[in-house]
Amino acid sequence: MAVLIVEDEPSIADTIRYALETERMVNIWVTTGQQALDALSEGNIELVLLDIGLPDMSGFDVCRVIRQASSVPVVFLTSRHEEIDQVLGLELGADDYITKPFSPRVLTARIRARLRQPQEAANISSAGFSHDADGARIMLNGILLDLSRYEYRLLLLLMSNPGRIYSREQLMQQVWEEPERSFDRTVDTHIKTLRRKIRDISANCDPLKTRRGLGYSFEADA
Repeated sequence: MAVLIVEDEPSIADTIRYALETERMVNIWVTTGQQALDALSEGNIELVLLDIGLPDMSGFDVCRVIRQASSVPVVFLTSRHEEIDQVLGLELGADDYITKPFSPRVLTARIRARLRQPQEAANISSAGFSHDADGARIMLNGILLDLSRYEYRLLLLLMSNPGRIYSREQLMQQVWEEPERSFDRTVDTHIKTLRRKIRDISANCDPLKTRRGLGYSFEADA
């Protein structure tokens, strides 16, 4: 999974890429709106960092097309400071609007914040599990799971993307607020506790799968 950078100015793109790579974020750089849409159609894009002034089409138009088919987080990064542009961008479905010049550290922090949040607005049902977004709670077979904050976020991320394998590092970055301060085995410990709490409700329910050497996934039919 990667952050898609849509920026036609090489010097700005280089600054963004360096900031993301310093934070160990995989990224793909394209310079036009059409290239961005083509990259999205191939999958594996986790967030779109989008300029407005592109050579072939407006970033607003790119965002409009993206929102017709995808809920991937979109963050505008642009030199346009006018309030009307910010309002338009957000009304088109963008998740954030950042103006240039920007702080690389603030940029990566806001990207991480968006990557932790995309699934939390949805009510989700899968394999007997149901998510109540308003109540920030998850139930199994109608019974409330007693989850800590990070257990809730971890299970919600996995069940929101059934079949997708997340590495430990990806889970740390998307679930934990300060991943750099957490221990390497924090994810393993939380998965173990989640499995126990799930089995306390349904002894044969085991949707959290370990993918040796890769990470963890949620299997809806497990």
